[in-house]
Amino acid sequence: MSHQEPVARRMYDLIEPIGLVPYLADESDQALIALGLRNQWDAYFAGRAAPFGRSVPAEVVHAVFYNFAPGEVARHIPKVWDLTTPEAALAARERGCVAGLRRILGNLADAPGVEHAADLLLKAAISAPVEGRALYAALRAVPVPQEPLARLWHAATLLREHRGDGHIVALLAEGIGGTEAHVLHALSVDMPAHEFGRVGHLPAAQLTAVIDGMRDRGLVGSDGWLTAAGRAAKERVEAMTDRLAEAPYDALDAGDLDRLVTDLKPISAAIQADFPW
Repeated sequence: MSHQEPVARRMYDLIEPIGLVPYLADESDQALIALGLRNQWDAYFAGRAAPFGRSVPAEVVHAVFYNFAPGEVARHIPKVWDLTTPEAALAARERGCVAGLRRILGNLADAPGVEHAADLLLKAAISAPVEGRALYAALRAVPVPQEPLARLWHAATLLREHRGDGHIVALLAEGIGGTEAHVLHALSVDMPAHEFGRVGHLPAAQLTAVIDGMRDRGLVGSDGWLTAAGRAAKERVEAMTDRLAEAPYDALDAGDLDRLVTDLKPISAAIQADFPW
Protein backbone atom coordinates (compact mmCIF):
# COMPACT_ATOMS: atom_id res chain seq x y z
CA MET A 1 0.00 0.00 0.00
CA SER A 2 1.39 3.36 -0.99
CA HIS A 3 2.48 5.57 1.91
CA GLN A 4 1.58 8.63 -0.16
CA GLU A 5 -2.03 7.61 -0.66
CA PRO A 6 -4.38 7.94 2.33
CA VAL A 7 -5.44 4.55 3.67
CA ALA A 8 -9.08 5.60 3.45
CA ARG A 9 -8.72 6.42 -0.27
CA ARG A 10 -7.06 3.10 -1.06
CA MET A 11 -9.69 1.21 0.90
CA TYR A 12 -12.50 3.22 -0.70
CA ASP A 13 -11.45 1.99 -4.13
CA LEU A 14 -11.68 -1.62 -2.91
CA ILE A 15 -14.76 -1.38 -0.66
CA GLU A 16 -17.02 0.90 -2.72
CA PRO A 17 -17.87 -1.83 -5.29
CA ILE A 18 -19.16 -4.04 -2.45
CA GLY A 19 -21.06 -1.13 -0.93
CA LEU A 20 -22.74 -0.40 -4.26
CA VAL A 21 -24.22 -3.89 -4.62
CA PRO A 22 -27.66 -2.80 -3.28
CA TYR A 23 -27.87 -0.22 -6.05
CA LEU A 24 -26.40 -2.26 -8.89
CA ALA A 25 -27.52 -5.87 -8.35
CA ASP A 26 -31.09 -6.63 -9.38
CA GLU A 27 -31.44 -9.18 -6.58
CA SER A 28 -31.56 -6.46 -3.91
CA ASP A 29 -34.41 -4.53 -5.53
CA GLN A 30 -36.24 -7.76 -6.35
CA ALA A 31 -36.11 -8.93 -2.73
CA LEU A 32 -37.43 -5.60 -1.47
CA ILE A 33 -40.14 -5.22 -4.12
CA ALA A 34 -41.31 -8.73 -3.26
CA LEU A 35 -42.33 -7.28 0.12
CA GLY A 36 -44.96 -5.18 -1.64
CA LEU A 37 -42.96 -2.05 -2.43
CA ARG A 38 -43.96 -0.20 -5.55
CA ASN A 39 -40.73 0.46 -7.42
CA GLN A 40 -36.94 0.75 -7.33
CA TRP A 41 -36.96 4.02 -5.39
CA ASP A 42 -39.25 2.54 -2.74
CA ALA A 43 -36.67 -0.22 -2.45
CA TYR A 44 -33.85 2.32 -2.17
CA PHE A 45 -35.43 4.35 0.60
CA ALA A 46 -36.82 1.38 2.52
CA GLY A 47 -33.52 -0.48 2.40
CA ARG A 48 -31.27 2.41 3.27
CA ALA A 49 -33.51 4.15 5.82
CA ALA A 50 -34.60 0.96 7.60
CA PRO A 51 -31.96 1.24 10.37
CA PHE A 52 -33.80 4.36 11.61
CA GLY A 53 -37.07 2.48 12.10
CA ARG A 54 -40.53 3.53 10.98
CA SER A 55 -41.02 6.61 13.15
CA VAL A 56 -38.33 8.83 11.60
CA PRO A 57 -40.08 11.34 9.30
CA ALA A 58 -39.17 12.15 5.71
CA GLU A 59 -37.63 15.47 6.77
CA VAL A 60 -35.03 13.67 8.90
CA VAL A 61 -34.23 11.11 6.21
CA HIS A 62 -33.89 13.99 3.74
CA ALA A 63 -31.44 15.72 6.10
CA VAL A 64 -29.37 12.60 6.70
CA PHE A 65 -29.24 11.47 3.06
CA TYR A 66 -28.48 15.10 2.13
CA ASN A 67 -28.33 14.97 -1.65
CA PHE A 68 -31.93 14.45 -2.75
CA ALA A 69 -33.94 17.32 -4.17
CA PRO A 70 -36.73 18.75 -1.98
CA GLY A 71 -39.77 16.46 -1.91
CA GLU A 72 -38.07 13.37 -3.33
CA VAL A 73 -37.76 11.53 -0.01
CA ALA A 74 -41.36 12.34 0.95
CA ARG A 75 -42.64 10.43 -2.06
CA HIS A 76 -41.43 7.23 -0.37
CA ILE A 77 -41.07 7.87 3.37
CA PRO A 78 -43.25 7.03 5.32
CA LYS A 79 -45.35 5.34 2.60
CA VAL A 80 -42.99 2.36 2.42
CA TRP A 81 -43.75 1.55 6.07
CA ASP A 82 -47.42 1.10 5.19
CA LEU A 83 -46.28 -1.63 2.81
CA THR A 84 -43.63 -3.42 4.86
CA THR A 85 -41.59 -3.08 8.07
CA PRO A 86 -38.03 -1.86 8.61
CA GLU A 87 -37.09 -5.29 9.96
CA ALA A 88 -38.38 -7.03 6.84
CA ALA A 89 -36.65 -4.46 4.63
CA LEU A 90 -33.32 -4.99 6.37
CA ALA A 91 -33.60 -8.76 6.00
CA ALA A 92 -34.66 -8.55 2.34
CA ARG A 93 -31.88 -6.13 1.48
CA GLU A 94 -29.27 -8.37 3.06
CA ARG A 95 -30.72 -11.47 1.42
CA GLY A 96 -30.79 -9.82 -2.00
CA CYS A 97 -27.30 -8.39 -1.72
CA VAL A 98 -25.82 -11.71 -0.66
CA ALA A 99 -27.59 -13.41 -3.57
CA GLY A 100 -26.22 -10.79 -5.94
CA LEU A 101 -22.71 -11.16 -4.57
CA ARG A 102 -22.89 -14.94 -4.80
CA ARG A 103 -23.95 -14.72 -8.44
CA ILE A 104 -21.22 -12.22 -9.31
CA LEU A 105 -18.41 -13.92 -7.40
CA GLY A 106 -19.20 -17.51 -8.34
CA ASN A 107 -16.70 -19.89 -6.72
CA LEU A 108 -14.89 -16.94 -5.17
CA ALA A 109 -17.89 -16.43 -2.86
CA ASP A 110 -16.77 -19.41 -0.78
CA ALA A 111 -13.03 -18.77 -0.94
CA PRO A 112 -11.13 -18.37 2.36
CA GLY A 113 -10.32 -14.78 1.43
CA VAL A 114 -13.97 -13.80 1.82
CA GLU A 115 -14.08 -14.84 5.46
CA HIS A 116 -10.68 -13.28 6.18
CA ALA A 117 -11.75 -10.02 4.54
CA ALA A 118 -15.10 -10.06 6.37
CA ASP A 119 -13.40 -10.45 9.75
CA LEU A 120 -10.89 -7.66 9.18
CA LEU A 121 -13.37 -5.33 7.51
CA LEU A 122 -15.85 -5.80 10.33
CA LYS A 123 -13.13 -5.13 12.91
CA ALA A 124 -12.51 -1.78 11.21
CA ALA A 125 -16.17 -1.05 10.58
CA ILE A 126 -17.30 -1.30 14.19
CA SER A 127 -14.31 0.51 15.68
CA ALA A 128 -14.97 4.14 14.72
CA PRO A 129 -16.68 6.72 16.94
CA VAL A 130 -20.33 7.28 16.05
CA GLU A 131 -20.61 10.91 17.16
CA GLY A 132 -21.88 13.15 14.36
CA ARG A 133 -22.51 10.19 12.05
CA ALA A 134 -26.23 9.52 12.14
CA LEU A 135 -26.56 6.89 9.43
CA TYR A 136 -23.44 5.02 10.49
CA ALA A 137 -24.65 5.03 14.10
CA ALA A 138 -28.07 3.68 13.10
CA LEU A 139 -26.49 0.92 11.03
CA ARG A 140 -24.16 0.02 13.91
CA ALA A 141 -27.27 -0.88 15.91
CA VAL A 142 -28.29 -3.50 13.32
CA PRO A 143 -27.30 -7.08 14.26
CA VAL A 144 -24.20 -8.32 12.45
CA PRO A 145 -24.90 -11.29 10.18
CA GLN A 146 -22.89 -14.46 10.75
CA GLU A 147 -22.53 -15.88 7.24
CA PRO A 148 -19.16 -14.67 5.83
CA LEU A 149 -20.46 -13.16 2.59
CA ALA A 150 -23.25 -11.37 4.45
CA ARG A 151 -20.78 -10.15 7.05
CA LEU A 152 -18.47 -8.84 4.32
CA TRP A 153 -21.33 -6.92 2.69
CA HIS A 154 -22.54 -5.57 6.06
CA ALA A 155 -19.05 -4.36 6.99
CA ALA A 156 -18.62 -2.68 3.60
CA THR A 157 -22.00 -0.98 4.03
CA LEU A 158 -21.02 0.28 7.48
CA LEU A 159 -17.81 1.74 6.09
CA ARG A 160 -19.61 3.25 3.11
CA GLU A 161 -22.13 5.02 5.35
CA HIS A 162 -19.39 6.11 7.75
CA ARG A 163 -17.56 7.69 4.84
CA GLY A 164 -20.79 9.16 3.51
CA ASP A 165 -21.57 10.86 6.82
CA GLY A 166 -18.10 12.41 6.75
CA HIS A 167 -18.54 13.45 3.13
CA ILE A 168 -21.60 15.46 4.13
CA VAL A 169 -19.53 17.22 6.79
CA ALA A 170 -16.99 18.10 4.10
CA LEU A 171 -19.71 19.41 1.77
CA LEU A 172 -21.24 21.49 4.55
CA ALA A 173 -17.84 22.94 5.41
CA GLU A 174 -17.50 24.09 1.79
CA GLY A 175 -21.06 25.40 1.64
CA ILE A 176 -22.02 22.87 -1.05
CA GLY A 177 -25.69 21.91 -0.92
CA GLY A 178 -27.10 18.50 -1.70
CA THR A 179 -28.10 19.08 -5.32
CA GLU A 180 -24.99 21.21 -5.80
CA ALA A 181 -22.88 18.21 -4.77
CA HIS A 182 -24.17 16.27 -7.78
CA VAL A 183 -23.50 19.18 -10.11
CA LEU A 184 -19.99 19.57 -8.66
CA HIS A 185 -19.26 15.89 -9.21
CA ALA A 186 -20.68 15.78 -12.72
CA LEU A 187 -18.74 18.83 -13.88
CA SER A 188 -15.56 17.53 -12.23
CA VAL A 189 -15.68 14.49 -14.50
CA ASP A 190 -16.50 16.66 -17.54
CA MET A 191 -20.14 15.62 -17.71
CA PRO A 192 -22.84 18.24 -18.27
CA ALA A 193 -25.01 18.37 -15.16
CA HIS A 194 -28.22 17.65 -17.07
CA GLU A 195 -26.74 14.32 -18.22
CA PHE A 196 -25.94 13.15 -14.68
CA GLY A 197 -28.50 10.60 -13.53
CA ARG A 198 -29.04 11.87 -10.00
CA VAL A 199 -30.06 15.36 -11.15
CA GLY A 200 -30.82 14.91 -14.86
CA HIS A 201 -34.47 14.20 -14.06
CA LEU A 202 -34.99 17.54 -12.32
CA PRO A 203 -37.02 20.26 -14.07
CA ALA A 204 -34.67 22.32 -16.23
CA ALA A 205 -35.49 25.54 -14.37
CA GLN A 206 -34.68 23.94 -11.01
CA LEU A 207 -31.32 22.60 -12.18
CA THR A 208 -30.50 25.90 -13.89
CA ALA A 209 -31.18 27.77 -10.66
CA VAL A 210 -28.75 25.51 -8.80
CA ILE A 211 -26.04 26.03 -11.41
CA ASP A 212 -26.68 29.79 -11.42
CA GLY A 213 -26.19 29.85 -7.67
CA MET A 214 -22.85 28.06 -8.06
CA ARG A 215 -21.89 30.52 -10.81
CA ASP A 216 -22.69 33.44 -8.52
CA ARG A 217 -20.23 31.98 -5.98
CA GLY A 218 -17.50 31.57 -8.57
CA LEU A 219 -17.62 27.76 -8.66
CA VAL A 220 -18.98 27.55 -12.22
CA GLY A 221 -17.85 29.75 -15.07
CA SER A 222 -19.81 31.48 -17.80
CA ASP A 223 -19.03 28.47 -20.02
CA GLY A 224 -20.96 26.18 -17.66
CA TRP A 225 -17.89 24.27 -16.46
CA LEU A 226 -16.04 24.38 -13.15
CA THR A 227 -13.72 27.28 -12.55
CA ALA A 228 -10.34 26.83 -10.88
CA ALA A 229 -12.11 27.75 -7.63
CA GLY A 230 -14.75 25.10 -8.29
CA ARG A 231 -12.14 22.42 -8.89
CA ALA A 232 -10.25 23.49 -5.77
CA ALA A 233 -13.46 23.20 -3.74
CA LYS A 234 -14.04 19.70 -5.09
CA GLU A 235 -10.47 18.70 -4.20
CA ARG A 236 -10.88 20.07 -0.66
CA VAL A 237 -14.12 18.12 -0.22
CA GLU A 238 -12.48 14.88 -1.34
CA ALA A 239 -9.39 15.44 0.81
CA MET A 240 -11.47 16.16 3.91
CA THR A 241 -13.69 13.16 3.16
CA ASP A 242 -10.60 10.94 3.10
CA ARG A 243 -9.30 12.42 6.36
CA LEU A 244 -12.64 11.92 8.09
CA ALA A 245 -12.80 8.33 6.82
CA GLU A 246 -9.47 7.26 8.33
CA ALA A 247 -10.65 6.37 11.86
CA PRO A 248 -11.92 2.82 11.18
CA TYR A 249 -8.58 1.73 9.77
CA ASP A 250 -6.73 2.78 12.91
CA ALA A 251 -8.02 -0.50 14.35
CA LEU A 252 -5.90 -2.47 11.87
CA ASP A 253 -2.12 -2.78 11.91
CA ALA A 254 0.00 -2.69 8.76
CA GLY A 255 -0.10 -6.47 8.39
CA ASP A 256 -3.89 -6.50 8.71
CA LEU A 257 -4.21 -3.79 6.07
CA ASP A 258 -1.92 -5.59 3.63
CA ARG A 259 -3.83 -8.84 4.14
CA LEU A 260 -7.16 -7.04 3.71
CA VAL A 261 -6.03 -5.43 0.45
CA THR A 262 -4.86 -8.82 -0.85
CA ASP A 263 -8.19 -10.47 0.02
CA LEU A 264 -10.35 -7.63 -1.30
CA LYS A 265 -8.63 -7.15 -4.67
CA PRO A 266 -10.14 -10.19 -6.45
CA ILE A 267 -13.56 -9.58 -4.87
CA SER A 268 -13.60 -5.92 -5.90
CA ALA A 269 -12.29 -6.74 -9.37
CA ALA A 270 -15.02 -9.32 -9.95
CA ILE A 271 -17.75 -6.87 -8.97
CA GLN A 272 -16.28 -4.12 -11.13
CA ALA A 273 -16.11 -6.50 -14.07
CA ASP A 274 -19.81 -7.24 -13.61
CA PHE A 275 -20.75 -3.57 -13.13
CA PRO A 276 -18.17 -1.55 -15.10
CA TRP A 277 -18.13 2.17 -14.24
